[in-house]
Amino acid sequence: MKIGVLYSRIRRDEKLLLAELRERGHEVVKVDVRDQRFGLSEPPAAFADVDLVVDRCLATSRSRYATQFLAAYGIPVVNSPETADVCADKAKNSLALAGAGIPTPRTEVAFTKESAMECIEAFGYPCVLKPVIGSWGRLMAKIDSRSAAEAILEHKATLGHYEHKVFYIQEFVEKPGRDIRVLSTDGEPVAAEARSSDHWLTNASKGAEATSFELDDEARDLVARASDAVGGGLLGVDLMETGDSYTVHEVNHTVEFKALSEATDVDVPARVVDWLETKAETADPAEVPA
Repeated sequence: MKIGVLYSRIRRDEKLLLAELRERGHEVVKVDVRDQRFGLSEPPAAFADVDLVVDRCLATSRSRYATQFLAAYGIPVVNSPETADVCADKAKNSLALAGAGIPTPRTEVAFTKESAMECIEAFGYPCVLKPVIGSWGRLMAKIDSRSAAEAILEHKATLGHYEHKVFYIQEFVEKPGRDIRVLSTDGEPVAAEARSSDHWLTNASKGAEATSFELDDEARDLVARASDAVGGGLLGVDLMETGDSYTVHEVNHTVEFKALSEATDVDVPARVVDWLETKAETADPAEVPA
């Protein structure tokens, strides 16, 4: 098969994926999104005759637009632009989860400092303020007091970009010092890790320690339902333990898996490529460019 890998930087995740694809004898085309020009009808020459494109763009904006163009050309791409659109925006993410009846933290969105303050006061302290677009735990704030809320809201209101003026506020979930990241392919768990830290943020990018986690039936069911809610694909489903149950706080569409590979005994790149092969084989031949 001829597999295109769309990227803006080759990280360890992409190296693992590329090595597995080549080891299996697939023709791999690395496509740096920064070098491409996407027209309205004809795909860039770099995508000629590919059976499937894997989106590994680092920037959310590039991922969202590039996948839209590829889909418009009839080129099979994972993840789909529909999935990317939902997962890239935390508000859309929360709406999709709630709409599917999946337990997710209580969330409100406001558009002015005044209404955002009303939300925060209604939630009580602590609560969490997040950017609607963002990853790796950046620009997230745990708000412990009204004075802290006033200062953070003032900063966000003056940052300039319109997305910072969308105030996305969530309840603070008391978790046991960890959250759970599940890598899934169309809702089927590949592997799971618990990410533990003394800090309230337990992202691996923030230095959390990752260890293997065994999913129970409830967690598996939530992963499958969360995947369906956002359109399926290669996803990172993030759960938090709430007593004897779980809440799903986010689904990620350009998921990193290097830490998961190191934390578990699962050959993650091999499992991902198994799925990619299936996706390429089942793609409608009429959709593949000549």
